[in-house]
Amino acid sequence: MSNKKIRVVVALSGGVDSSVSAHLLVEQGYDVIGVFMKNWHDESVTISKECPWLEDSYDAMLVSEKLSIPFQTVDLSVEYKKRIVDYMFDEYGKGNTPNPDILCNREIKFDIFLKIALKLGADFIATGHYCRVKKNNNIYSLLMGLDKNKDQSYFLCQLSQNQLSKTLFPIGNLTKKEVRAIAKKQNLVTAEKKDSQGLCFIGKIKLPDFLQQKLKPKKGKIIKISIDNNRHIKHDAKNLSYKNLDKISKPFDYDYEDGEYIGDHNGAHFFTIGQRKGIAVGGTKNPLFVLKTDVINNVIYVGEGKNHPGLFRKVLFIKKEDLHLLRKDKFVDKRKGFNVEARIRYRQPLQKALLIFVNNGVFLVFQKKQSAITKGQFAVWYNDKELLGSGIIS
Repeated sequence: MSNKKIRVVVALSGGVDSSVSAHLLVEQGYDVIGVFMKNWHDESVTISKECPWLEDSYDAMLVSEKLSIPFQTVDLSVEYKKRIVDYMFDEYGKGNTPNPDILCNREIKFDIFLKIALKLGADFIATGHYCRVKKNNNIYSLLMGLDKNKDQSYFLCQLSQNQLSKTLFPIGNLTKKEVRAIAKKQNLVTAEKKDSQGLCFIGKIKLPDFLQQKLKPKKGKIIKISIDNNRHIKHDAKNLSYKNLDKISKPFDYDYEDGEYIGDHNGAHFFTIGQRKGIAVGGTKNPLFVLKTDVINNVIYVGEGKNHPGLFRKVLFIKKEDLHLLRKDKFVDKRKGFNVEARIRYRQPLQKALLIFVNNGVFLVFQKKQSAITKGQFAVWYNDKELLGSGIIS
C-alpha cells in the first residue's frame, strides 16, 4: 500500500521540530493534516498580556500553507485545565513536584488529541519528539532519539503499547542541527525559531509566578541542617531485604530539633527538594539547597552546599498504582531483580540500578547515590536505549 492512502495527523506546535516532521511526511507521500492544539487561555493564571499560542498557531498555519496540507485548530483548554493544571496545583499543594510535560503527553497529545485524529480518519498521529518507535512481533519499543542531547523519550515514559502503535516520530533519527538545516532549506517560517520554554503548551511563564496565582503565599520557617546533625542511614547493599529497602527509600525525616532557624519563606509548597533559587537567606559560605519540605507545618529544611549528605539517597520507591510498564513482557518473572539504566530527571545521564518488585510496588536501587530524589517526579528505566517502564516517585 502506498503512503498516499495512509493518513497522518501531525501535532503542529508552531515550532521547528513539528514543522520538519510534517515536511518529511509530505515528502514521503503520506496524506498529511496539520492540527494545532490550543490548550491554554485562562487569564487568572497568566502573568503578562502575552498570548504565545496566537503566534504559535499562526506559524503552524503558515507551515501548513507552505506544505499545502489542510490545517485546523482544536481547543483543548477545558480538558487541559482539568487534567493537567488542576492536578498540578493539587500536587504542589500536597508538597509533591509533578511533571506537567509528561502528563501533557499522556493525557492530552496521546489521548485526547489521538482520539480527535482518529475521528479525522487518521491511521497515525505524528509529533516532533526526538525518539523512535520500533515494531517487532506486534510489540512496540520506544527507543531514545539518536541525538543524545535532544532525546525526549523521558517525556513519553507513560505511553502505552496502543498509543505507540498509532504514532510516528519522523525526526527521531535526526539531530537538531539536521532538523534546522532541513527547515532552512525548505524556507519554513520556523527555521530559526527558538525552542519553546516554560510549561507544556502554556508558554513563557515562570513556574513560581504561575503557582502563586492559585497557591497563596504563607509565611513559614527555614531550618538549616548542618552536616554534623545530618541523620546518616547506613545499610548493607550486599544484603538487600524489603525491610531495609523500605527504610532507606524514605527521605530523611528532619524536625526542628535537628537544625537552626535562619529565616522565613513564603510557602513550603513553592519549594522542591534540591532547589537552590528562591531561598532568600544570605551569610552562608556555600549556597543553600532544599533538603525537605513540610507543607503541613509549612517548614522547609535546607543544607549548605550541593554535596550535603541530606540531598543524597541510593533507593527510591514507586507504588504499584503509580507503576507503568511499557514492556510488560520484559518483567514476567518478578521474583528476581532486573539490571536497568535509570534516570530521575530529564537530561540526567543514565545511572546503573537494580529494579526490585515487591507486593505493593517496586524499588529502584542505584549503584551510586542520587542527588535530590523528589516525590512526585518520574523515574524512568531503560535497557539498551529502549524505555521499558516508569513510575511516580513516592
